[in-house]
Amino acid sequence: MKLIVGLGNPGEKYQNTRHNIGFMALDSLLEKFEPVEKTFWEEKKNLKSNIKHIKFSIQDPRSKIQDLILAKPTTFMNASGFAVSKVLNYYKIEPVEMIVIHDDSDLLLGKIRVRFGGGSGGHKGVASIIETIQTDQFLRVRLGIGRSEDEKLGKKRHKKLDRYVLGSFSPAERGHVKTMIREATRAVELILEHGLEVYMSKYNK
Repeated sequence: MKLIVGLGNPGEKYQNTRHNIGFMALDSLLEKFEPVEKTFWEEKKNLKSNIKHIKFSIQDPRSKIQDLILAKPTTFMNASGFAVSKVLNYYKIEPVEMIVIHDDSDLLLGKIRVRFGGGSGGHKGVASIIETIQTDQFLRVRLGIGRSEDEKLGKKRHKKLDRYVLGSFSPAERGHVKTMIREATRAVELILEHGLEVYMSKYNK
C-alpha cells in the first residue's frame, strides 16, 4: 500500500490558490484512477484528512500498482504533518512508501521536479511533515509556481511570498497549470508502475 498526499489549505477561500496546487494534482490523480462517478472524497475527521482508498482489480492493467491511499490534509498547510502522521499510522504505511505533491515557488511555473529525501526547501507543509514524522525519507513531487522576475528580487521576494502563494493563478497562467498537473499525474503513474529510477532516467535529468 502506498500513500499519496497533496498539500494545500482547506476551505473554498483557498481552493484555486497557487499554494493548493497539490490538492489540484490529487484531484487529477483521482480522476485518472477512478471512474467519474466514483471520484469523491471521504472526510475522515479522526485522520484530519479527506481520503480516497483506491483498489485495482486483477483484471485492471494497472493491477501491479499497490492499493493507494490518496489524502488531502484538512489542517492548514503549516500543520500538515499532524494529519500525515495520523494517516501513516492508521494505514500502517512507512514514510518511504509515501509521495507528497506540493507547490514550489523556487521552480518556474510549469516545471516539475521529483526528489527523494532532503530538506523542506522552505516549504512549511513539507517542514511540518518532516518534523512530525521525524524523517525526511519520502518522495516529493514539486510543482513550480514561481515567476522569472522572482530571481531578481532576492530578499524582497520573501516578504511578498506569502501573499503570492495565497493568490490565484492568473488567466494567462492557467493553461500552464493544466499542462503541469497533467504531466505530474503521468509522472506519479509512471513512478507507481515502474519505480522512481525509471522516471528519473527519463525525465528528471
